[in-house]
Amino acid sequence: MFTAEQRDHVRQRVLELARSDPRVTAGALTGSMALGGGDSWSDIDVAFGIAEGITPEAVLDDWTHALEREWGMLHHFDLRYGSSVYRVFLLPSGLEVDVAATPAEDFGARGPQFRALFGPTRHVLATPQPSASSLIGLSWHHVLHARASIERHQLWRAEYWISAIRDHTLALACLRLGEDAREGRGVDRLPIAVTDPLADALVRSLDEPELRRALAAATGCLLGELEAWDPALCARLSPLLYEFGAPQAEARKPGSPNVLAEQEG
Repeated sequence: MFTAEQRDHVRQRVLELARSDPRVTAGALTGSMALGGGDSWSDIDVAFGIAEGITPEAVLDDWTHALEREWGMLHHFDLRYGSSVYRVFLLPSGLEVDVAATPAEDFGARGPQFRALFGPTRHVLATPQPSASSLIGLSWHHVLHARASIERHQLWRAEYWISAIRDHTLALACLRLGEDAREGRGVDRLPIAVTDPLADALVRSLDEPELRRALAAATGCLLGELEAWDPALCARLSPLLYEFGAPQAEARKPGSPNVLAEQEG
């Protein structure tokens, strides 16, 4: 496990590497520690603007070789968002180092956790929150597919869909209450009146009765959240979602919604 001193040393070394590289136009701290937050588990998040005519990957590849020589990286991979490339490094100490490289014309704060250190920044659009409409649509979709998976005895797949219903319900609550709905960032700031009932949606085993119980709990919480968002939509969806989310298997009739969902896959 890395120490705070080791983390500070690594961050300073990455910043020195960037400041000495003529291809870098600007730099910033991002993430939980950008504005003085974070704790002993926080990783390193830094971002840099890259000069015109230089690809972010070219700079990151050179830095990767340098960092591997110094610290012997266990692994790294890339994530992409717009014109930015995020290279994520794992050190042997367990320290994660996230280095974002963005063309200079797109370099700026996309959220509140951004502290410019040097060079010019641009006004850029903030990273958007997920759409409530898409979260609602995905949630009812997952109720149907969770039930179909149980009936097919696809127990791991059923658990996958039930967990997704719970996660989307939490994201909807974050949006409604003004918290960050991305990657669970605002979940632990939600009131217990929202989160406590969702604990019942945790799948405790892969037994079919338990999956049906967890699905019923997740569906009930989803409908409660839909009622807060759009009572008319909730009223339209409730009968069908209660049928699919019922803890006991319903009578199966040719042409019923349950059978149709199974046939659809």
